[in-house]
Amino acid sequence: SVRPEVTGSCCSCSAETHIPSALSQAGHTAAAVFLGFVLVLGFFGNFLVLLVFSRFSGLRTPANLLLINISISDMLVCIFGTSLSFSASVRGRWLTGSYGCQWYGFSNALFGIVSLVSLALLSFERYSVLLCKQQSDSCQYRRAWLAVAASWLYSLVWTVPPLLGWSSYGLEGPGTTCSVQWHQRTATARSYVSCLFVFCLLLPLVLMFFCYGKILLAVRAVARQVSSEGRVLLMVVTMVTGYLLCWMPYGVVAMLASFGRLGLVPPAASLIPSLLAKTSTVINPFIYVVLNSQVRKQEKLLQIKMTPTGEFAPPTWTVPPCSLASSPGLSNAPPCREPNAHVMYASAQVLYKEKLVLLIHLISLQAHRCAPSQQPQWEIIIHKLLATKER
Repeated sequence: SVRPEVTGSCCSCSAETHIPSALSQAGHTAAAVFLGFVLVLGFFGNFLVLLVFSRFSGLRTPANLLLINISISDMLVCIFGTSLSFSASVRGRWLTGSYGCQWYGFSNALFGIVSLVSLALLSFERYSVLLCKQQSDSCQYRRAWLAVAASWLYSLVWTVPPLLGWSSYGLEGPGTTCSVQWHQRTATARSYVSCLFVFCLLLPLVLMFFCYGKILLAVRAVARQVSSEGRVLLMVVTMVTGYLLCWMPYGVVAMLASFGRLGLVPPAASLIPSLLAKTSTVINPFIYVVLNSQVRKQEKLLQIKMTPTGEFAPPTWTVPPCSLASSPGLSNAPPCREPNAHVMYASAQVLYKEKLVLLIHLISLQAHRCAPSQQPQWEIIIHKLLATKER
């Protein structure tokens, strides 16, 4: 079988290709165990996030469309990337040959850049919502869909060139993963690595810091919105920080391999940043569940009876037992009486006291979907619920 060097491309690799003495069998086993956990947690975590977003239409806001885009790209990394590197680590060598290696390198770069660009666009969306002129819902949704399309187009612009001759995709590290050939010393390869580092890592990072810096300064002056917008900001900033912790080591190692002295980055050491990059698919769903208040509210809704369409079902009432003259032992039971509207309303206050805020939120969303002629009736309901909450 062919035994290429780490610095070579994978154009002539066979299905049995491996790099000798790059990593011990114990190292391959440890990498396989790690990738197995990442594969399972990343796939099912992102699947659950997408399931929640598809179940509740109220979550499909313009900003959350970008979060959905990130979850989709992370799931695709698990399917087309992590699964292949997991099987390769189990066997200790690359298994899918030259075309599989090129597909692995291209697809992982494509989906990874989509996630990073989406995070940058998400920061700009939060910045524009807080600090710029308010726009109509249709305009915001159109802009969000354009941002999603732009993230994929931008990623394609930077991941297709290696397939056409500007650098190339090939084996990296101990020969169980594939990526851009960072170790190549040609002018074209170095120029591509430099452009990729600047335009796909540093530029989105600069945009994130600019937008979130402006948001932090603005939120301080808006005391009433600190609670709600602060939680959203914490979620996104935490997600960005986690993503950068996963991807920045990979970018730094790539630059060192391209411009540092020969042998500065050994194959075994380059495996660690590659594994860290895969963990980004696990971090994002965790942040959604822990820090996204919208998702937590929808989880609370599952504890309340709802119709299949997502509307609240009418509450069920337990009628107290009646005292029957012919039934001994029930003389202490309350007498039979017809349900009283005031009694039922008072019971509703007790039953739904802790969920009134959530009810008000949902009713407000429903009111915005109604015709203008129906708005006054909805406003009366909301004002009554607000008055009840203050009691």
